[in-house]
Amino acid sequence: MNILNKAIRLVYGLCWQPSVLGDADSRDSGTLGPHGVSAKTVGVSALAQDLLNFEITSKVPEELSNHVVSKSKAQARCYEKLLVAWRESNPPPKTPEEASGLVVQTLKKHLKADVEGLLKFYGLPLAPIPVEAAPEVPVALPPGVEFELHSLPVDARCVTDGDGITVFINTSDPRESRSVPQEVQVAALERSEARARGNKTRARELHKSIIDSGYQVINVQNEEVLARKYRIRLKGIDAPEGDMPYGKEAKEELTKIVQGKSLRVLVYGEDQYSRKLGDIYCNGNFVQELMLKKGMAWHYKAYDQRAEFAKWEKNAQAKRIGLWASPNPEKPWEWRKKNKREGR
Repeated sequence: MNILNKAIRLVYGLCWQPSVLGDADSRDSGTLGPHGVSAKTVGVSALAQDLLNFEITSKVPEELSNHVVSKSKAQARCYEKLLVAWRESNPPPKTPEEASGLVVQTLKKHLKADVEGLLKFYGLPLAPIPVEAAPEVPVALPPGVEFELHSLPVDARCVTDGDGITVFINTSDPRESRSVPQEVQVAALERSEARARGNKTRARELHKSIIDSGYQVINVQNEEVLARKYRIRLKGIDAPEGDMPYGKEAKEELTKIVQGKSLRVLVYGEDQYSRKLGDIYCNGNFVQELMLKKGMAWHYKAYDQRAEFAKWEKNAQAKRIGLWASPNPEKPWEWRKKNKREGR
């Protein structure tokens, strides 16, 4: 009776709702997992029910072996850990994202294939699996910086001009993992399964929906990574537009600096085109400093009064480097006034 009483207490501790645990006939017809849970409940109730059953019988679902690589003993150890974690969570998981996060965090030292297989088994979002890392000492950000980004390696095609670049941030980054929409996670999981089945058309459709949501699946060292897209405007400088003298050279110089590199971006806010205003660092080098010293950009004094920017511009001008080889180069903000367009 003690085991039964514990089981009953666990049921109520899971905060189930009757509508969630209704029988199969009352559930939506579009299911995401082998238990027949609906798109609304995903696999939260199914996982909770299996944990309850495991506490009573010490048995895991028979169908799980079709989704994971480990044998039954290792599966049982996973459920033991999940049961403890679920009971200790306060409050217990109520949403698919919360349940997925608990699974990933609890089983982070287990095989990646087992964790992903278990999530697929319950139709839960494929949350990023954390990588063990040494704790870092928090570093104070400069005044005005809202947050910091660390990008995946930059593709040359992501450089738009001499002061604009698109970066992609791995959703396993703690800041990003908390905000990935459920529909994007589900689409990424379904795309992976479609590719495994050889259904290229469906995989392309799903990737388009991911891209339309501001994300993208990127191949990094032969591993697919779900990443969020950010458009960055380099703060404090203004490079020649593409149709201006030195516009092509400025874009090529920025490409040469960042191509294939992972960038550190300090974000200050947004401009009128919804681009993030950022200071960019590449291999420890301050990118705006490099662009100014090479004469590939102006100091944008109207929006940034940092004294070092004026100094770097003045030195390049004195050496007649880059665009300063011209006696009176046209300023890009003046050029834009005469060549107005909707956006950059």
